Amino acid sequence: MRLSDFWRLMDEEFGSGYSRVLASDLVLTMLGGRTAAEALSAGVPPKTVWLAVCEMQEVPPARRLGRDIKPSR
Repeated sequence: MRLSDFWRLMDEEFGSGYSRVLASDLVLTMLGGRTAAEALSAGVPPKTVWLAVCEMQEVPPARRLGRDIKPSR
């Protein structure tokens, strides 16, 4: 997962404004007590951070891959 995919998923799930607040304020116990922003800055893979956010926020497994995007023609 690329960093851009992480932010797209965050924005889709939590909204563009709240996703930034969540990333900077929510302490993720699965990542050693770091926030998502701290973990990403420390080099933790975006997918690992995304899954930790999903666990903490109880995002249903069906929504963890994001919404389906139809291919453009």
